[in-house]
Amino acid sequence: MKVSIPTRDENGLDGIVEQHFGKAPTYTIIDTETNQVTVIPNTSEHMGGVGLPPEYLHQNGVDIMLCAGLGFKAVSMFESYGIKVFVGAGGTVRDTFEAWKAGKLQNATAENSCSEHGHEEHHHH
Repeated sequence: MKVSIPTRDENGLDGIVEQHFGKAPTYTIIDTETNQVTVIPNTSEHMGGVGLPPEYLHQNGVDIMLCAGLGFKAVSMFESYGIKVFVGAGGTVRDTFEAWKAGKLQNATAENSCSEHGHEEHHHH
């Protein structure tokens, strides 16, 4: 399987996780079978390129996306490409990958994703 994490740099496992996946300058991809780490530039339309990140990552063979958090639309777009999304990523790529392997990241589905960028009010009673 190939796991992708949005990153700020090209430092591989030591790279810093970018909190906004669409604005990530790079995506770090880890092949879980070979542990090979590949860093690809984000050439999606957010960065003046073509296409959307889910499509671009799908073309790169990504099966799983680990990120900090995503809006509903993005999650459903990833799902439409058959890419599973997990949220709760942070720190370095290694931190996030280890947390995912340990089952600490939550599987985001279109049902449980936050509404667009979490502008909803949280009322505490």
